[in-house]
Amino acid sequence: MADRALPSTSRIDLAAACAEDLSLYRQKFQRRLPASLDELRGPARGVVELPLHVAWSGLSSYDLDNPRQRMGLYRTVLHEGLRDDLVVFLNQDVLLELWPTLRRLVGRTVRGVWEEAFPLLAVRGRAAA
Repeated sequence: MADRALPSTSRIDLAAACAEDLSLYRQKFQRRLPASLDELRGPARGVVELPLHVAWSGLSSYDLDNPRQRMGLYRTVLHEGLRDDLVVFLNQDVLLELWPTLRRLVGRTVRGVWEEAFPLLAVRGRAAA
């Protein structure tokens, strides 16, 4: 059976719908951002228990002294955390330290939103590349 091409108006409608979805997805992360990286005053060491609405699947307890778990916590909170979660669980110094690697582990939208809002993160990412 031969593939049928979508009529041009259907392709335009689909492209517009995809662009709108992406815009809404970006807005979701933009609304959650702290006003400043200085607001990120979470722990830098020890064990952190994430609430169910953040760690809804998989690991919920993270040992920040374990590099893999620390990276996992930051990735999870950046993707799933609400504004209050970001300031409670993330630490500015740790985020800056992890960002050159972490930026490759988070989704393109999350990375773009954070680097646009906080140019220092973009600088750190480029410096490590």
